[in-house]
Amino acid sequence: MRVGLLGGGVIGGGWAARFLLNGFDVQMYDPDPEAPRKVGEVLANARRATTKLVMPALPAEGTLTFLDSPEAAATGADFVQESAPERLELKQQLLRRASTAAGPDIVFASSTSGLLPSLLQQGMTHPERLVVGHPFNPVYLLPLVEICGGSQSSAAAADRAAAVYETVGMHPLRLRKEIDGFVADRLLEALWREALWLVNDGVATASEIDDAIRFGAGLRWSFMGTFLVYRIAGGEAGMRHFMAQFGPTLQWPWTKLMDVPELTDELLDTIVSQSDEQAGAASIRELEVLRDDCLIAVMQGLRTVGYGAGEVLDRYERQLFGRGTPTAVEPDLTAPVRVHECRVPTDWVDYNGHTNDSRYMQLSSEAGDRFLRLIGMDSAYLESGRSFFTVESHVNYVAQTRAGDQLYVTVQLLSHDQKRMRLFTAMRRSDDDALVATAEHMMLHVDTTADRASPADPVILAKLAAIAEYHDRLPAPPQAGRHIGQPSR
Repeated sequence: MRVGLLGGGVIGGGWAARFLLNGFDVQMYDPDPEAPRKVGEVLANARRATTKLVMPALPAEGTLTFLDSPEAAATGADFVQESAPERLELKQQLLRRASTAAGPDIVFASSTSGLLPSLLQQGMTHPERLVVGHPFNPVYLLPLVEICGGSQSSAAAADRAAAVYETVGMHPLRLRKEIDGFVADRLLEALWREALWLVNDGVATASEIDDAIRFGAGLRWSFMGTFLVYRIAGGEAGMRHFMAQFGPTLQWPWTKLMDVPELTDELLDTIVSQSDEQAGAASIRELEVLRDDCLIAVMQGLRTVGYGAGEVLDRYERQLFGRGTPTAVEPDLTAPVRVHECRVPTDWVDYNGHTNDSRYMQLSSEAGDRFLRLIGMDSAYLESGRSFFTVESHVNYVAQTRAGDQLYVTVQLLSHDQKRMRLFTAMRRSDDDALVATAEHMMLHVDTTADRASPADPVILAKLAAIAEYHDRLPAPPQAGRHIGQPSR
């Protein structure tokens, strides 16, 4: 699939990264001569963050091409996303020009955070195909995207946009009505106005206000919205009791929500000064990395309970797992199967400058996942309530590796029956084939619905038998069957 992007700023660069890392080719128009550098830096951050976020291997990265006109960026595209600065005339001009070059059925989406789609689609060729697709920064990590149609927008265009966004791991929120600022930004604006007043009146500093959010309600907001949180606050009687108890407080003169302080030079200087103090010596890129790591931790944590953004991540990972890594070449079964390779990232390295012990288990586990796909355990198999669980593992550390080392992993099937299989993985450096670590795993086939061991599907057993026919002839690895403290052979 090919995506045309109009604009390569913060949002456009984030869109480019999300599409590219999901295997889409991207053709971008941005008149800024620095756009390739800026987008490249965003892509580097996104590549680092996304590979930390998801366990399955990402598809082969798409290609990024910069073009010299909006018409060129839309030509041949299967989907077009506009992310120009928030100026109505500029966006209208870009959309008018690009829509003349794209096929009549190609959907256009605007990243605008507040402009009405009815205004944006004026003058377009086939304006019914335009919708707003409003993302949140960083686009390559946050799953929410608001979809809002205008007066001429078709339901089919919104459906198409939602399908594209779901394919790249996002959560589309379809708006029922066209409204300035949509939903999320209107909520954010209310909080922002109150925050400005608190700074203006000297009640709290920018840092203190952010602390009030990030150490309190903000943590809840990442997995529950206001209504569900307040329903729980009402106890067994639920929302009705909450509203009866706390509803009258809405009449109290707490908020200045309906008013906004004048953004005088003095207030602006105060906010800028406090923000500078809050950031300290950290650069924008360093703050982005910190932000990404925090988001990853939250979403991966939520994934373990299958709720909120974690549910979206789980569904996305299952999509990636189901796609697998297609290959036209049958594996060579006369030797241990080479299933996985990677370059040691910097965050795998510990205080000794070497790869941390736990990463070899991770690397072996990832290789095991690829072996499972090889024998037919795909997303459909997982959805049917069947999977292999690791019940015992043993790792041998043979040599050291450092950041930047290219590694590859082979898997040898040592034994199997209807419910079990014993795998041996060998992790080696690519440049000299030196063995750096081995791992042995006993895996049990489980009926996840009944939560007990069960025979594997006959198709999978047949594939294991075909591999065993070759691997039974291989010599047993010297590390296989070792126990802790056993002398080296």
